[in-house]
Amino acid sequence: MLKKYSVVIADTSCFILLSKIDQLDLLQKVFGSVSTTKEIAIEFKEPLPIWVIIQSAKNQRYHQLLEIEVDKGEASAIALALEDEDSLLILDDAKARTLATSLNLDFTGTLGVLLKAKQLEVISNIKPLLEKIQKTNFRFSERILNDILKEANE
Repeated sequence: MLKKYSVVIADTSCFILLSKIDQLDLLQKVFGSVSTTKEIAIEFKEPLPIWVIIQSAKNQRYHQLLEIEVDKGEASAIALALEDEDSLLILDDAKARTLATSLNLDFTGTLGVLLKAKQLEVISNIKPLLEKIQKTNFRFSERILNDILKEANE
């Protein structure tokens, strides 16, 4: 059974990567609504779809402290996630994921979003999307590729 989260917060890399492969709408199809922060919206540099909710963390001091560890967008997403114990972060940066782990936050990456889309039958095959991603500047190992394909039964 796939867990339902009250809020899903996407970081810039997720928007960029899904946009590059023309699959930004997968976020809405998988999660319904997705939140992000104004810092991430600025980093993305393109208009976000209307179903993306832009929010700010209430505790800006904590957000500023997080910026010591990770970039402004990731810090804003993590600060926002800390305000809802039933949140899911979509993070691809290793340092941000390490910080999220230390703060006991649930997270996935963009590739995890694709896998969830396959599990929910939003997409029929994940392999063509992974092949498109490999043509971008986003890098992942052969082991991760094989693990995802195995998990997706492809």
